Amino acid sequence: METGPNPMPNEEDGPWPEELKFPEIEPGAPEPAHEPAGGGGPKVNWLFVDLNSYFASCEQQVRPELRGKPVGVVPMMADTTVCIAASYEAKAYGVRTGTVVADAKRMCPGLVLVEARHEIYVDFHHRIVEAVESCVPVTAVCSIDEMACRLMGRERPLLAAMDLGRRVKARILEQVGPMLRSSVGLATNRFLAKVASDMEKPDGLVALPLDLLPEALRQLTLRDLPGIGAKTEKRLNDKGIHTMEQMLALSCEQAGELWGSVWGERLWHWLQGEDFDMAETEHLKSMSHQHVLAPEMRNPEQAWAVAHKLLHKAAMRLRAGGLWASSIGLAIGFAVPRGEKAPVSTFGVPTKGWKSELRLSECQDNQTLIAALSRLWASRPSGNEYEHPYFIGVHLNGLVPDRLHSLNLFDGSEEEQNRARLLAAMDELNNKYGMSTLAPATMLTAYKAAPTRIAFHSIPDLF
Repeated sequence: METGPNPMPNEEDGPWPEELKFPEIEPGAPEPAHEPAGGGGPKVNWLFVDLNSYFASCEQQVRPELRGKPVGVVPMMADTTVCIAASYEAKAYGVRTGTVVADAKRMCPGLVLVEARHEIYVDFHHRIVEAVESCVPVTAVCSIDEMACRLMGRERPLLAAMDLGRRVKARILEQVGPMLRSSVGLATNRFLAKVASDMEKPDGLVALPLDLLPEALRQLTLRDLPGIGAKTEKRLNDKGIHTMEQMLALSCEQAGELWGSVWGERLWHWLQGEDFDMAETEHLKSMSHQHVLAPEMRNPEQAWAVAHKLLHKAAMRLRAGGLWASSIGLAIGFAVPRGEKAPVSTFGVPTKGWKSELRLSECQDNQTLIAALSRLWASRPSGNEYEHPYFIGVHLNGLVPDRLHSLNLFDGSEEEQNRARLLAAMDELNNKYGMSTLAPATMLTAYKAAPTRIAFHSIPDLF
């Protein structure tokens, strides 16, 4: 059998094999509450901070001997895994996040590989938030290396906002370390502030006030807009949209029709520079955990233990976020001998893929979720070609926040209330002492196989 690559570094954000992905969920959209720009010169509403080459920069900060050298951060020292971060010195050679280590070594002969230390990156994250907070309150932590700040009153005039951006960048360097460079974007809404932060890296400071907006946006490509990846770009191209000029020429109604959802209309309003508060209407729509099994674990028993653990982690995140799941999905990639005619996965493994999904009554308890996962597991294909699972993905979808949760007949029962209190106590103990403190016995054999990793859109608690 083909041994394949080592486990991917990032369970929550690592790339799923294309054939195992669940359908994309289009986010809902609020009715925009327009905020007038006001007079007295250009004004902006948001300041967005984006740390540059974050994991690699943290390593260069902690280890001075790495400064000025091309650095690749990896989950483990193996040529078959991928870089999860690259310093700007390495990026100059073409090394990027997701580059296979063997390829990265060929591209950059002097590359220094460093095994990831996620506890350091989380510690630096909190110190960076503290540094930014000393200048301006952080409104939203968007990821491990990004945060957004809503500007108020005297902070909003463009010159004052630019000065504030320079102070934020300087404070991070002073309080956290000289290797922690950041790019700051300023704009009338959070979406455009994020776009601005990406326009001049590393160490940039870019503003997109309303008077400069149309001309600045025309210089971008479709892929420069957050949320437009390769698949979305292809869909747009197929519908005749190839440039930002064409995108900006659309009416609000045309944008809605183009996307087939209110997301298109929301994007149209953002591109006009309009700002509206999403705090009460936006929430996480789905969450997933996935893991590539080490060769010695590619058997049904170990794979089930990993699936069980991934669900346990997802259920804890679900409850911590005050969310309820409406469906659960399971994806499995089965490794086959390299000689067979089978597609090669993202991870370089010849594979047969399988996935299935079950609808649920809105739930967040382990008992219901485990029962559903067991049903999915029992429905997986059987036979010689399905004996070696190498990839496991668990996906919770159709997430609903507490305020929108539809109570069912049993939610108010004493048994359900006792179960909710028990789960809360278990989560508290697991968060304090470690995730395996109180957990189903079936997942314990997989505890070390699927460790806590950083997803770029969430910062894990360090157990």
